[in-house]
Amino acid sequence: MATIGFIGLGNMGGPMAENLIKAGHALQVFDLAKESVDKAVAAGATAVTGVADAVKGAEVVVTMLPAGPHVRKVLTEGGALANAAKGTLFIECSTIDVDTARAMHKAAEEAGMEMVDAPVSGGTTGAAAATLTFMVGGSDAAFERARPICEKMGKAVIHAGGPGNGQAAKICNNMILGITMIGVSEALVLAEKLGLDHQKLYDISSKSSGSCWSLNTYCPVPGPVPTSPANNDYKPGFAAAMMEKDLKLAQAAAQSVGAATPMGASALALYGLFLNSGRGEMDFSGIIKMIRGN
Repeated sequence: MATIGFIGLGNMGGPMAENLIKAGHALQVFDLAKESVDKAVAAGATAVTGVADAVKGAEVVVTMLPAGPHVRKVLTEGGALANAAKGTLFIECSTIDVDTARAMHKAAEEAGMEMVDAPVSGGTTGAAAATLTFMVGGSDAAFERARPICEKMGKAVIHAGGPGNGQAAKICNNMILGITMIGVSEALVLAEKLGLDHQKLYDISSKSSGSCWSLNTYCPVPGPVPTSPANNDYKPGFAAAMMEKDLKLAQAAAQSVGAATPMGASALALYGLFLNSGRGEMDFSGIIKMIRGN
């Protein structure tokens, strides 16, 4: 079993760290929130006082942070790369922009480390159940080192290609998710106005050409999928503010390479309106409320 430095114990990182502990790994953890650290310690981790201590003596370092600037700060300014032993594997699980991911790969290589960018899909439920999907960018050798660690936190670990390609896959995937959730929500609201029962539409569309994850697994109305956030007052799950963040990343990437993504741009605009109504902490499927007009 490996000694793993784990930095970032939020809603996703916390349960991911606990699954590594359950798998028998020794974790030394750091987060700015004391309550998050305390929870990890109760699960069997060792608390450290900062980034430098989290990476010292670790064979693997996992980071799960809010955004690109946080990743840069931890890896470079915070001293993670400077204080880790040569050859340490960094598994960067945050969802960040592709340019930052590739810059961090370069910094890691220059520091004598191996690195993969490995953002995840599956939300807090998947993090807790160890059923996440990892989209991994990096060399073949780094991927093979990272795979057995990621497998303790997820059900699928897929090599997306070279440095930054994990992030590219994540933002493309979540652009699909944001767009389809809006489409499903619009269809369900239209069904309401036409007098068609939610369950009836679900029974038909989930088995025909309207079938998609946003409907089948994460249906945005109570009833058809009992485990969806719609049945728990739209508690995330995956917060609308995080969906907006990912849609912004997708639009920035599209602009940088000259790709036309009009549906992605429209989805971003609608989630922006949803956040402006003060509902950014609601699950992203709660956008059906705005589409319904309430």
